[in-house]
Amino acid sequence: MSTRKPIPVILDTDVGGDIDDTWAIAMMLRSPELDVRLIVSATANTEYRAKLIAKQLEQAGRTDIAVGIGVREKPGPEWEKMAEWVADYDLGRYPGTVHDDGVGAIIEAIMTSKEPVTLISIGPLPNIAAALVREPRIAARARFVGMHGSVRRNYKGEPGTDAEYNVFANVPAAQKVFTAPWQEIVITPLDTCGMIRLTGERYQKIHRSSDPAVRAVMENYTIWKKNYTWPHAPVPSENESSILFDTVAIYLAFTTERLKMERLGIRITDEGKMVEEAAAPQMTVATEWTDLEGYYDFLVERLLGKK
Repeated sequence: MSTRKPIPVILDTDVGGDIDDTWAIAMMLRSPELDVRLIVSATANTEYRAKLIAKQLEQAGRTDIAVGIGVREKPGPEWEKMAEWVADYDLGRYPGTVHDDGVGAIIEAIMTSKEPVTLISIGPLPNIAAALVREPRIAARARFVGMHGSVRRNYKGEPGTDAEYNVFANVPAAQKVFTAPWQEIVITPLDTCGMIRLTGERYQKIHRSSDPAVRAVMENYTIWKKNYTWPHAPVPSENESSILFDTVAIYLAFTTERLKMERLGIRITDEGKMVEEAAAPQMTVATEWTDLEGYYDFLVERLLGKK
């Protein structure tokens, strides 16, 4: 465990569609390297997503963390996979702070911080794009870490690229965010996050845990599987997780250990694909694992609060 001062962090998440955001939040809460100051809901029904965030924080005993409601967009019931978990949850009862203007909360948290902030995004980017329009100076005061794109491998793990969802869902927002002058841009594309799945005894350790924070994940996972419609992977069995894309972005917020990192020029096309171009804005990209098995062990121990 690092002895460095924890890194100030804001998380922007579209939790409530795919289940991996829920796992990523649990991992983040168990990471002492991170000082989590704010979690903001992104895309579609952001009030629904904020309820999920608040209830997960409450169940994990982390109501010290503020919740923000992101840019309100047209509700998308097809993405409200865990609505059952918060059907009776009143966001107004959350013991911590709830910001109705999540974009404003992002700006304030960055601009008032005495230290550079790491902004982690694990969803489409309307909130971050809106924040840049309202206060362009945030980029110079923050580091951006994201789960975005497909650089050399696609959803099937094969050579080639796909228009990855977090980019494709709002291409103009992604283009704005990835051309902003952040202190640093670090991403995990499908190349390194598209295969992350816990199986066997690793998964069973999570499944058997009675820890409240882990139970929140498993309760959501059970509900999510009933409503599963993800087109890029088979329906998970009872003995494994789904693909945990977003956990890798949390990991990259504090370490690049076990990964090959490359400095690449990346342009986002109008079709939502990432293209390598030397003259394009530079970012640090996790292109390969050097110790994937080690990451799986780390992830399990971190979720269980043992590492």
